[in-house]
Amino acid sequence: MTLVEFLLLLLIAGLAGAAGQSIAGYELGGCLVSIVVGFVGAYIGMWLARELGLPEFLVITIDRNTFPVIWSVIGSALFALTVGMITRRRTLA
Repeated sequence: MTLVEFLLLLLIAGLAGAAGQSIAGYELGGCLVSIVVGFVGAYIGMWLARELGLPEFLVITIDRNTFPVIWSVIGSALFALTVGMITRRRTLA
């Protein structure tokens, strides 16, 4: 994998992570956190799709590495929602 392909993969993961965070309504951090959320979301989304027997939608292939965009956005939203619910500050009434 060349440097350009790696940077392109990071860009796609960052966009998917940012989209997932905005869907969930929780922003966990900046650009680097969005990239991590995008990659974690891709794993969560593909695992969920495999368990439910659902097909892959909108897969981007970069140097024999596939990145499922739709499932990574869905997985990122689930991951951001889970982390946001766990780390949400609780107010005392």
